[in-house]
Amino acid sequence: MSAASAEHVASNEPLLKVRELDKHFGPVQALYHINLDLPSGQVTALCGDNGAGKSVLTKCIAGIYQPDHGQVFWEGQPVHIRAARDASRLGIETVYQDLALADNLDIVQNMFLGRERLRNRLLDEDNMERAAKETLASLRVTTVRSIRQPVASLSGGQRQSVAVAKAVMWNSKLVIMDEPTAALGVVQTKMVLDLIKRLRDRGLAVMVISHNLNDVFEVADRIAVMYLGRVVVQDQTSSFDRQSVVEYMTTGGLGRSGGRRTQES
Repeated sequence: MSAASAEHVASNEPLLKVRELDKHFGPVQALYHINLDLPSGQVTALCGDNGAGKSVLTKCIAGIYQPDHGQVFWEGQPVHIRAARDASRLGIETVYQDLALADNLDIVQNMFLGRERLRNRLLDEDNMERAAKETLASLRVTTVRSIRQPVASLSGGQRQSVAVAKAVMWNSKLVIMDEPTAALGVVQTKMVLDLIKRLRDRGLAVMVISHNLNDVFEVADRIAVMYLGRVVVQDQTSSFDRQSVVEYMTTGGLGRSGGRRTQES
């Protein structure tokens, strides 16, 4: 363990901290003074209505966009994430809603796309197959018929599982998932939610962007709500119920309810 990692663990710092982050697109300000904590071993749900700024914030963390102001801390140290490869180098992997999988390639080829392993200048198929199989097994992804079947033949839940396995294969410490259960049926949704819990149990930090509050309350340890480019609240899931999350999402605060309530049983 590096000195920075040891210090991070000892101080119980969040794995990733965002402080006072702003982002403009020309005259339009998309993010205002964002503060966000993503601790290891916890699932943080990022909620907000369309246009709240969730995607912009995610892309700033993932290195797609450059913030105009503010600081990102990784394991307690200030970092500059200027490109997606900088994020990957730190251990940040993002699973976008479109999953970015190639339908015409099989599972192994997708998991190693752009990161192929070579041996004597040839593709080391055995090595890649073994690593893909081990990663899928460690995440208990057991429903795929063969790791050599084309991704086009997979169900929505299986595709999501392959995309997550691809993300965690590269020593990731933070996995960001954008609407991971969108358009999935009940059985496939449960498969993906169980997968998210396994990532948390492995000690990873997970950020899930979701509109589905049933899913949020099923897997999230913490909830952060965005409204018009601001994080208006973040706290343990037990501090919220569905109604209070909806109020924060739609009005930016709590009105008549007067405060956060304990989650109803």
